[in-house]
Amino acid sequence: MPRPCLSTVRPHWANPLHFQRRDLLRAVLLGSAAGLAACGGGGGGGSNAGPAPIGNDLPVAATDRRVKVSTTPDVSLQVRDWQRSDDGGPVLVLLAGLGGNARCFDSLAPALLAAGAASRVLAVSRRGYGLSDKPLPVKSATQHYEVDTLVDDLAALCDALGLTRVVLGGHSIAGNELTRFAGRFPERVRGLVYLDTTFDYTKDADTGGEDPPLNRRLDEPAPTPDDGRSMKAAIAYLRRKSKNWWPALEANLRDALDELADGSVRPNTPDAVETAMDTAAHRFSPDYRPVRAPALVVSALPFDQRDLFPWLERPLDAQTGRDAADFLRIFRRVRRADADRLAAALQTSHRLTLDHCNHTDFFMEREAEVVRAIQSMRWA
Repeated sequence: MPRPCLSTVRPHWANPLHFQRRDLLRAVLLGSAAGLAACGGGGGGGSNAGPAPIGNDLPVAATDRRVKVSTTPDVSLQVRDWQRSDDGGPVLVLLAGLGGNARCFDSLAPALLAAGAASRVLAVSRRGYGLSDKPLPVKSATQHYEVDTLVDDLAALCDALGLTRVVLGGHSIAGNELTRFAGRFPERVRGLVYLDTTFDYTKDADTGGEDPPLNRRLDEPAPTPDDGRSMKAAIAYLRRKSKNWWPALEANLRDALDELADGSVRPNTPDAVETAMDTAAHRFSPDYRPVRAPALVVSALPFDQRDLFPWLERPLDAQTGRDAADFLRIFRRVRRADADRLAAALQTSHRLTLDHCNHTDFFMEREAEVVRAIQSMRWA
């Protein structure tokens, strides 16, 4: 069993928005014992409903759009668009983490609108995920999925929708796109919201010389063939692994899977696309020097074992308990140091650190605090 990786924002097995791909039901459908690439982990319980809307306004329904951003090859993106009747606030564009899609913001986006933090919020599924187009790489392993290509898509989307200046918000790996877009198009960016992203995905984490412990019990539970028999079974499997379960996570899952004639499900992102996106993202080293827009850095820290390993069944044996505690301690130190580097590179004092939460769903579980932090910003 490979050592869990601390060099990215989260071990893949602890990132619920990365499940939809290669590990999820591909492993199930092929009868593999490989684990899902996780939707968060989770031993039982969890919430079944998202937080109530913030403010006094009634929830605003999203308009679903497909926006063409490329002709070579043809690529249209899935966009969910929430708008208020007034235009008194900024336009926010939200990008999901690796493997995620626009539906993961189904709760945060209307909450931002209701709180007056924005006059319009758009959530985008980058190419390769959700209901967006998924061209296959041909000429190279990362063709069509380099960070600059994703940034070109974002610029084309803003052009198509008449958006001259926006606040960009990005979860996890989307920090690459925020930084690159702000460097290439500074005149189009009013502000940046980094939602638990990593300073540089090409760099190894500084663990202080400690290796995270190896213990198979810390690995997410592997799916069984039955977990891919139906959409209901897939949802049940992910719920068992998740700290919390929200309507937005379920919507995200549904848009990541194809339902076949026999009722079984499979990921709708091809293996080659997933590999191209993952490889390109982890080869990109961001340059923060050209970034001039005001930035907010939001960090999510696990506090206990359920935050990081919610699938662990209790009681734990003594060795697993010690290993889980050691991993959590190292992980917290790594993430704090990494967030400090990110804030320093962005030259910002605007930070929100949320303790006792999970990387995947912190902006759902702690929605009110995230909204207030964004609302308090003075954008350019």
